Amino acid sequence: MQAPFSTLSAFRDVLAAAAGPDADALKGAQDRNGQLTKPPGALGRLEDLAIWYAGWRGNPRPAINAPQVIIFAGNHGVCAQGVSAFPSEVTAQMVANFEHGGAAINQLAQAFGAKLDVHALSLETPTADFTKAPAMTAEDCVAALQTGWNAVDPSADLLVTGEMGIGNTTSAAAIATALLGGEAGDWTGRGTGVDDAGLSRKTDAVAKGIALHATDDPLEVLRCLGGRELAAMAGAIAAARHHRIPVILDGFICSAAALTLAKAVEGALDHTVAGHLSAEGAHQRLLDAMGKTPLLDLGLRLGEGSGAALAIGVLKGAVACHSGMATFAEAGVSDG
Repeated sequence: MQAPFSTLSAFRDVLAAAAGPDADALKGAQDRNGQLTKPPGALGRLEDLAIWYAGWRGNPRPAINAPQVIIFAGNHGVCAQGVSAFPSEVTAQMVANFEHGGAAINQLAQAFGAKLDVHALSLETPTADFTKAPAMTAEDCVAALQTGWNAVDPSADLLVTGEMGIGNTTSAAAIATALLGGEAGDWTGRGTGVDDAGLSRKTDAVAKGIALHATDDPLEVLRCLGGRELAAMAGAIAAARHHRIPVILDGFICSAAALTLAKAVEGALDHTVAGHLSAEGAHQRLLDAMGKTPLLDLGLRLGEGSGAALAIGVLKGAVACHSGMATFAEAGVSDG
């Protein structure tokens, strides 16, 4: 399905028009959960996850059979400010690694039965340096949103979006600062492992970008401070909502991209859960602002969708228990 928007304003309208979960499926899943052979609440968050998933899939007894992981890659002009420990050439090199099956995300996608797709967005043409100009034109931002939207397989039953882009923690920090307030240093971390001087340059770049692009429009924040891969992730997350596909969010960069949707339209992330807590320092506060509690906390800071892909196993376990367990009546067990 081709993206049903051609402007940022139309994208906002599509986002606002998206439907919520299926009320009948939610009630059916809640009723079923109360009849399963276990003490009430014994499976903790797994019970809530299964019911949430059932509501979005419109099926009180769902299954997860076709997860999709999509990696979007983009290059950033702000790298000219010395914000990364790696050169921009690494983005294309890692895309080749994804395509040849050699990255961590390849192994995790395979382990949990997910289809993996990779989309490189104009790597030869980095975004503009946002300390000097908007990162993207409106047309470029819309094109990236459309790439993300069109990348989602409507037949998928779970989505993970990941990214690759040298310099993109700088964009993520700038987006968080612009949308959540505070100082640039509150949101800027070491990313790929910059030293103290690199962290200072990175923080300064974020501060300059915030000062230059003063706007309270979340989609304009994405355009001016983001990157093509961040916009593509936002487009994919929005498309998943349109197709009633639940989403597991990845780390700091994915969460910053998703934040633009949450700030643009209230409730836009109701079909998402946070896969993990990244070791990137500001991720916890970003998740708190989004009202998301991560499923995993393993000290990961790789990106690529790796933490969210690992969390596919948690959600699969939740749904398997909910849909596969016997009820007290089916098992002939007294429920007290």
